[in-house]
Amino acid sequence: MTQSVVVQGKGRWRSQPRTPSALPSPVPDLCPSPPLQWASAGTRWAAASGTWRCGSTRPLTRSGGDGHDISKGKICSLKARALLIDMEEGVVNEILQGPLRDVFDSRQLITDVSGSGNNWAVGHKLYGCQYRENIVEKLRKTAEHCDCLQCFFIIHSMGGGTGSGLGTFVLNLLEDEFPEVYRFVTSVYPSSEDDVIISPYNSVLAMKELNEHADCVLPIENESLFDIVNKIHQMVNSGKLGSIVKQNSLVTSSAGSTKAVQEKSFDAMNNIIANLLLNLTSSARFEGSLNMDLNEISMNLVPFPRLHYLVSSLTPLYTLADVKVPSRRLDQMFSDAFSRDHQLIQADPKHSLYLACALLVRGNVQVSDLRRNIERLKPSMHFVSWNQEGWKTGLCSVPPVGHSHSLLALANNTCVKPTFMELKDRFMRLYKKKAHLHHYLHIDGMEQSCFSEAISSLSDLIEEYNELDATKAFQPLQLTRMTCGAPTSCRSKMRLGQLPPQLSVGGVSY
Repeated sequence: MTQSVVVQGKGRWRSQPRTPSALPSPVPDLCPSPPLQWASAGTRWAAASGTWRCGSTRPLTRSGGDGHDISKGKICSLKARALLIDMEEGVVNEILQGPLRDVFDSRQLITDVSGSGNNWAVGHKLYGCQYRENIVEKLRKTAEHCDCLQCFFIIHSMGGGTGSGLGTFVLNLLEDEFPEVYRFVTSVYPSSEDDVIISPYNSVLAMKELNEHADCVLPIENESLFDIVNKIHQMVNSGKLGSIVKQNSLVTSSAGSTKAVQEKSFDAMNNIIANLLLNLTSSARFEGSLNMDLNEISMNLVPFPRLHYLVSSLTPLYTLADVKVPSRRLDQMFSDAFSRDHQLIQADPKHSLYLACALLVRGNVQVSDLRRNIERLKPSMHFVSWNQEGWKTGLCSVPPVGHSHSLLALANNTCVKPTFMELKDRFMRLYKKKAHLHHYLHIDGMEQSCFSEAISSLSDLIEEYNELDATKAFQPLQLTRMTCGAPTSCRSKMRLGQLPPQLSVGGVSY
């Protein structure tokens, strides 16, 4: 059953020629993957030749019984349910001329010539109004191909003009045109060393739209992606992967030697995001004993409307399916998912406060394995007092190609706060001097109040996380009160004025 539509708004990812990630929407019984070449028992896709084979046990007949035309191993009519938008035509032209040209429908691409000039106002105010009707028409046509439309995936960057400006404009459109359909946003945040000086402006202006119009946001930092890619390349070079890297893959040259990290690192960074979305949508494409619908993620992980930022982590770490990674022990895989090295933002969730957490497991894993590892990890994790059992789990029986099992963890955790605080600091350094504001204010509909409202929205969001973090310090007092009576530490803090006068500890009000 077709359920999702991908909307990809391009923009600056890491200030390099922008190689788009191959992120087709889930297709039943097929496993779209990043642009790479791999082979495994029963499943294969050679992107360069356009070859697809069914990844499930249900056969596709040559007559196209499942709705696809098959000729000499090729699924000719397979099209990604995706709308690609970029105000520069270069990246889209690469798609039309590259190995994925038959996967994306050329009628579902929207481009311009000049670009947004790294300016949120140009993307949101200028191009948004100019292309509104065209975008709505293509969105409706794409949605009509879904049997049971469940969500939209918006993939965009935050630092440039098109991704942040037009990307969030599309998010507003989706809320207006499809108010009942969930909106999942994958936002790529710029690093502090980004060469776009005004990226803090673009990011904070976009954050206001994400706060108000998204159902779930998966923040991803360029710096984390780059660190992960470096780790993977180090493992390949040191031989720790313990297996052969196939020739002509994205990490090897035609001679089979490993390429430099910089040469293909941006493809690899995009592939990490592709793997994230493939794991996220696995339950919609494959069978499992405990499948999880996408709407269940928002329903269970977002207790408050604005606190919808979910920290994601993947294990095992890999960017390519043709690099055979030795299987991690199942228990170690769960531990890895909560370690700092596997997070897609620069954060350490185990030392912050959890509101809720989801575990999406693929492969031959039993419910008892899930329960055992949750009980093992719980003592080292801090959950809010009103949701101590805030776990959501999903089991998909089909593992990723080349792996025996994998795990995607999504955590609603206050560890995202430092990312937002750093972004606010970078914004204020420019805004205090009113630097570069004139580039924005000359665009029709853009006023200086847009900046003050955006930074106010971000400040309010940070304050909400601060209030939650403040409750973390009180939780040990609750346990102390229940086990040891009235704690002296609590009384001493009250004398120092460090606790509010109406604090309730262990059912007793002070």
